[in-house]
Amino acid sequence: MAKIGTIHNRDSFLNKISKSLNRPRLSGPIPRPEWKYQPQHEVFKGASPDELLEIMKVHCQKIHTNLYETDLKGLPAVLNEVVEGYGGGPVVISKDERFAEWGLDSLLKKEWPSRDMDVFEWDYTLGDENVRRAEQANVGITISEITLAESATVVLFSDKDHGRTINFLPATSIMLIPKSTLVPRFTQAAVKMREIHQQTGRVASCINFITGPSNSADIELNLVVGVHGPIKASYIVIHDL
Repeated sequence: MAKIGTIHNRDSFLNKISKSLNRPRLSGPIPRPEWKYQPQHEVFKGASPDELLEIMKVHCQKIHTNLYETDLKGLPAVLNEVVEGYGGGPVVISKDERFAEWGLDSLLKKEWPSRDMDVFEWDYTLGDENVRRAEQANVGITISEITLAESATVVLFSDKDHGRTINFLPATSIMLIPKSTLVPRFTQAAVKMREIHQQTGRVASCINFITGPSNSADIELNLVVGVHGPIKASYIVIHDL
């Protein structure tokens, strides 16, 4: 029985294709082309974090997403206000040390539970229980790793402590966005992700690009919001620069 992941007869197969095409087989690395024109790098080139934030604010209006701004000191109060505006818990969060670093432990582990608001922290050892709790949650809270100003898109990396269902199953979604994560557009996000891979040798199990609440404009370009995921979404930009 063949081992899982073993490729048999690969060389002979590729050699046969190469011979049929009447060209030598490429077996070494292919050099990256140097394009004469690269306009994708010119969009919002040189824009400051403040300018990128203003660009994102404008687009948030188009994607029906509320945007709040705060510093770390005011973050607990703003987060509490947004969650209450969505009707409270249950709340599901990723397992992330930044919640504690940003002074949210008291809110998440003391204040909300004291008000009978259920807060569930993702725990990979519980298996499918995580998905069930995310499905029952009213609010899912995540942290953006990279944020695209042009389209007001957050980039989320999934791993054992950051389940992707936190983003999709709760009725509403709140995304915490460090201002330092702002980049002009997808071009710069791709560069950052490549740098992360080169530095760590790892790639997230799933990379999600999320632009506001779920929506569809498939039927005669009429936008319908909240069709197959969070009905509402809010961004909380944290001034960390």
